[in-house]
Amino acid sequence: MTQLRSMTPSVRMGWAAMALVSLALFGNFYVYDSIGPVADLLEQQLGFTDTQIGTLNAVYSLPNVVLILFGGMLVDRYGAGRMATITAALCFAGAVLTAASSSFPIMTTGRLFYGIGSETFNIATLAAVTLWFPLRHTALAMGLTLSIGRAGSFAADISPSALPGVYAQGWQAPLVLAAGLAATSLAGAALYWWFERRAGLSGKAHETSASSPFVLSDLLRFPRTYWYLLVLCVLWYAAILAFRSTFAIKYFQHAHGLTLAAAGALNSYVYLSAMFATPFFGWLCDRLNRYSGMLAFGAFLLPTSLLVMSSTELGLGIATALIGVSYSLVPAAMWPLVSRLVDSKRFGTAIGLMWVVQNAGIGSANLIAGHLNDANGAGADNPAGYDAMMNFFTVSSLLGFAFALLLWRSTRKANG
Repeated sequence: MTQLRSMTPSVRMGWAAMALVSLALFGNFYVYDSIGPVADLLEQQLGFTDTQIGTLNAVYSLPNVVLILFGGMLVDRYGAGRMATITAALCFAGAVLTAASSSFPIMTTGRLFYGIGSETFNIATLAAVTLWFPLRHTALAMGLTLSIGRAGSFAADISPSALPGVYAQGWQAPLVLAAGLAATSLAGAALYWWFERRAGLSGKAHETSASSPFVLSDLLRFPRTYWYLLVLCVLWYAAILAFRSTFAIKYFQHAHGLTLAAAGALNSYVYLSAMFATPFFGWLCDRLNRYSGMLAFGAFLLPTSLLVMSSTELGLGIATALIGVSYSLVPAAMWPLVSRLVDSKRFGTAIGLMWVVQNAGIGSANLIAGHLNDANGAGADNPAGYDAMMNFFTVSSLLGFAFALLLWRSTRKANG
């Protein structure tokens, strides 16, 4: 990919390409976070348990424990635009199937299809950024692209208050809306692929990756700092996504007495802050070249916020804001750092391996949290039943912070 960066036609064309990638990300992020706002409706209207609700997001992650590494290799082999379009089509099919029936097996199958496509789609979008922008601008470009994508998650969270008429129709109408936004994601990905081919970069990406085929033993050559980053990735994402995207809104409703609209709005602040803060943190990382230190600070904020959230109602807004800062800072430093720790020709594979374990963590965390809630009778009549879930997320994020410190220490020694 180092060669590809030097072939970039122009910065203006790069930003135009990123606008299309961002449009695709917006729809895809919305679909991922569409389960949280309807979690209580699924419980009330369809009789779903928390374990079943957790499964709808767990099944997104679990197949990628095996498939996502191959997805990274496919992105390296066939290029960002082609793979983004193919996987966006699979995501759209999954979103349609999820909204089509009240049957739990059918909804789960839809989320499975969506998950199989979505993670490779996300790798393709990161690879697209590295294709168009030089290293000194990668973090800023990734931050801006992710910010627009996260606007989709923000839109999903505020949809109960922004579109009350949709939610008044029951659980299905919000998921139909999500399927419609998955169609916009597919359109954005297809337009990006056309733009990439028009710029003459698709063929070059194919030639570069084909000239250096993947060898499994290459994974063993990744530096120790990469493996610290990988463990941090799985622990941090398992805690923040299983909580924020699956159980947070329901937890706010039952444990803190908020309405659905208020709980969704509060949860949306995570992405609202991330939309603006991630590009700033990306720019700051590029300017200061202090990726691991900023990563450690961001990882520290997550367990801090969970402790504040579970210990006092007065700290609910503050805790949510801290999660937002953590969710802005960690990705802004993490993904550009990968491109500095591994060979650029193996970027897709390195990201894919990280997302293998990340999805194992997120999927397992969803199932564990759902089981803990059911086992402890968590609900509006028993808010204390959520304590076990919150303790689980807090411990996971604390372990992630420990590996962030190991990474920071190792990179400081390496840099003298």
